[in-house]
Amino acid sequence: QVQLVESGGGLVQPGGSLRLSCAASGFTFSVAGMGWYRQAPGKQRELVASITVGGSTNYVDSVKGRFSISRDNAKNTVYLQMNSLKPEDTAVYYCNGLYRKFAWGQGTQVTVSS
Repeated sequence: QVQLVESGGGLVQPGGSLRLSCAASGFTFSVAGMGWYRQAPGKQRELVASITVGGSTNYVDSVKGRFSISRDNAKNTVYLQMNSLKPEDTAVYYCNGLYRKFAWGQGTQVTVSS
C-alpha cells in the first residue's frame, strides 16, 4: 500500500533552516507530481510547494525565495529546504501527490520560535 513518511521537522529559531524529507512507497513515484502541504493550528491545510514530473516547481507567495522543493526519483524521496524561517511557518508539514492524492502520512512538526 502507499506510504508517505515525512521527517526532518523540529524546533528552530526565527531565521533558521530545516530540510524536510518525504519517503514514498507503493506507487510509481517517478511519474507523480508531488507537493508539500502544511496545516497550522486552526487553519486549513495548504499547498506550499510543488514539483512536477519534469522538475518544474511552484510555491505559494508566502514562501517564495525561502523554500525550495526537490526530488530524487532514485530514492523515491521529495525534499523541502526551508530557509529564513518565520514564526508563521509553524505547522505540521505533509507531502502528498500533486494531482492524485494518497492517504496522508503522519506529517512532521515544524515550530519556529525564539
